[in-house]
Amino acid sequence: MNSKKELWILLSSFVLPIVLGTAFFYWNPTAFTGTTVNYGKFVNPIITTEKQDVVFSKDTPGDLQGLWTLAYATNQCDDACIKTLDDMKTTRTLVNENMRRIQRLLLINGATDIRESGLLIAHPSEALSQKLGKFPKNSLFLIDPLGNVMLQYNPQTLEIKRVLKDLKRLLKLSRIG
Repeated sequence: MNSKKELWILLSSFVLPIVLGTAFFYWNPTAFTGTTVNYGKFVNPIITTEKQDVVFSKDTPGDLQGLWTLAYATNQCDDACIKTLDDMKTTRTLVNENMRRIQRLLLINGATDIRESGLLIAHPSEALSQKLGKFPKNSLFLIDPLGNVMLQYNPQTLEIKRVLKDLKRLLKLSRIG
């Protein structure tokens, strides 16, 4: 009789946590709200870029492969563009030892006379322009080392601290780039 009681106690100690966890998951909708810890908006579906999608200018040859890229997409570079480029430079500097893992890119459809050290200037292809056109104008994008556009930041509510937090978290967890 005593051995049956011990068997039931042992069996319930394995089964009970699974049953309670499953019940908690399905019957408590406020426990898992599905929120994320990132501040940028996930680009869903992810936009993959090919070598021909980004045409770099003669002055700034570059590549999207191998480094994390902060890309600012715009049609013309005005005062807001220059401020965002300065914010990108500050963000890159503030990641300290991981600074070499990040590059800055200005994706511009028109012509520009901006010449800044460390800033890559490129023109998007027509296909990439259409894909990025779904987002607000003058958006900041984060491109992973494989060339996938993965996060988008709204230009009106852009906060450098939030971009920095996202970047630090990604660089800490990333094994590539």
